[in-house]
Amino acid sequence: MAVASTSSALRLLPLLLALLLAATSEATTFKIINQCSYTVWPAALPGGGVKLDPGETWALNMPAGTSTGRIWARTGCSLLGKGGSCQTGDCSGLLACTVSTRSPITLGEFSLAQGQSDDDFFDISLIDGFNVPMDFLPVPVQGRSGCSKGPRCAANITSQCPRELKAPGGCNNPCTGSTASRCNTSYSAFFKQMCPDAYSKPDDTSTYSCPSGTKYQVIFCPLINQTLSPTDESPLPAPPAKATPPTPSTLPTTIGPTSMKPKSPSGRRVVAILAPVGGLILLTILFLVAFFICKRRTQQQHEMEEEEEFGELEGTPMRFTFQQLRAATEQFADKLGEGGFGSVFKGQFGGERIAVKRLDRTGQGKREFSAEVQTIGGIHHINLVRLIGFCAEKSHRLLVYEYMPKGSLDRWIYCRHDNDASPLDWSTRCKIITHIAKGLSYLHEECTKRIAHLDIKPQNILLYDDFNAKLSDFGLCKLIDRDMSQVVTRMRGTPGYLAPEWLTSQITEKADIYSFGVVVMEIISGRKNLDTSRSEESIHLISLLEEKVNSDRLVDLIDNNSNDMQAHKQDAIQMMMLAMWCLQIDCKKRPKMSEVVNVLEGVMTADLNIEHNFVVTTPANFGSTGNVSSSAPPLASDVSGPR
Repeated sequence: MAVASTSSALRLLPLLLALLLAATSEATTFKIINQCSYTVWPAALPGGGVKLDPGETWALNMPAGTSTGRIWARTGCSLLGKGGSCQTGDCSGLLACTVSTRSPITLGEFSLAQGQSDDDFFDISLIDGFNVPMDFLPVPVQGRSGCSKGPRCAANITSQCPRELKAPGGCNNPCTGSTASRCNTSYSAFFKQMCPDAYSKPDDTSTYSCPSGTKYQVIFCPLINQTLSPTDESPLPAPPAKATPPTPSTLPTTIGPTSMKPKSPSGRRVVAILAPVGGLILLTILFLVAFFICKRRTQQQHEMEEEEEFGELEGTPMRFTFQQLRAATEQFADKLGEGGFGSVFKGQFGGERIAVKRLDRTGQGKREFSAEVQTIGGIHHINLVRLIGFCAEKSHRLLVYEYMPKGSLDRWIYCRHDNDASPLDWSTRCKIITHIAKGLSYLHEECTKRIAHLDIKPQNILLYDDFNAKLSDFGLCKLIDRDMSQVVTRMRGTPGYLAPEWLTSQITEKADIYSFGVVVMEIISGRKNLDTSRSEESIHLISLLEEKVNSDRLVDLIDNNSNDMQAHKQDAIQMMMLAMWCLQIDCKKRPKMSEVVNVLEGVMTADLNIEHNFVVTTPANFGSTGNVSSSAPPLASDVSGPR
């Protein structure tokens, strides 16, 4: 018989009958004992609640005929009066305590006999979870038997609780309600393994009985295999007897295997050598402990300062907690991809699909994280991926973007054996190229400070359902004052897309234009710029472009996997001419992105008076003249408002 399945019927007995039986029958005594090393606040229904320090007991008289009753331990309670609070046990006041919600709680349930011929029933329930080990023991009566085996839960489940079940003060049980029959057996098995005589699901049958009139002890933190004898008043262990100090008459008078021998001179020398060595080892350990404590405190202080830094910025996006994003991504279950600084996961927040980028390790990518939050968080453009929010909580660093269902551009343009996507037609490729150009034009020319993206590549260009393209991943971006021609910065970006001026570390936004030219050539040809699977002379697409333009064979570079591309050969060659203008080694000879947009929209034509050398083989003038400034961290005020 399971209390979970029968108690509902018992609870329907008329309250008047219960009161009548209570008035005419002998009360049953529950001796509640705290054997824990910490204070607990046991509660009973009916009966109220008290505070029990370690070793204290509470004698509770329960009226016979009580149809249902409960006893449980609360922890972390403040019982200074009404309105007190606790982590578990649903304490809403000193005596007004219920178990109506899902706080983890180890619960002793019982129903007392309605007459001398009936039995009491009792159990330990883990339906709502676990917080304190407990045992429910009948006190044996001399010459009387009939109690079935009592329940016990002597193990501390909390210390081994799976991460997904942890809750403040305990371990929640997911096997409840209508989901119990479908509940993962590993969860119910976990609870049953630690508390075999308790019940963990509503259809369990772990209920026990005793004859009416039996007394009980409820013990919190019981000893392993603890039992009671008929004469037991309390199962608390007796304090150890104090040892009698030895007297001269009790000291050993003979030399034997167990008596102490005087130390030899060699023994004293060993002690003299080991003593300073041991002292040195102890000092080393103390030093290391102090060092790691200081390091941890410094790290925590730094994390707090970083969190405060984001809190003070104007115009920053929504701030999420780590728990919110963990729930939104279902424990980071659906990975969309990963990059140099972390992984991206699919999620759902409210009614909106999101993509969450999570930095992998503490200390890596913090500069990039800060740059992205403070830069893209304050700007809005149809061709920039929208940053919805971020999380900067302790060591957790996450960015929340709008979800782009078609993923990144690289999965659509590279024709390889593991890519089952159909080749894009000419108009779609033109559309994507135009959107990239418009996004870069906004960053370079329409913000208060010029923003150089510095990592333009197909993996950082995301596509919506209708192949609208948006720039993403602004972790490497730099801000350039309008009165400065360039900035000095360490080399960053991706090999194969780096402009020649990176060799000098003196960078302008024109580095993005060179990378844009490489991406345009990849879109037109349907291959990677650096492809080691090809023959040696064809590995580098931009070197191959030099050869083909000088031999008037640009048509050889058009994607031959697409019939539509072959039908637009002349248009594709004109697009390659625009790409070559962007690939000029001298950055001053490259167009501005607004000029690129004008060419794509037919407002102007590309400059054909260009050099057909796109790869540096000898020292060259990269056009790096003018004022040079180190790049300052981006501020929210340095970018324009929403557009």
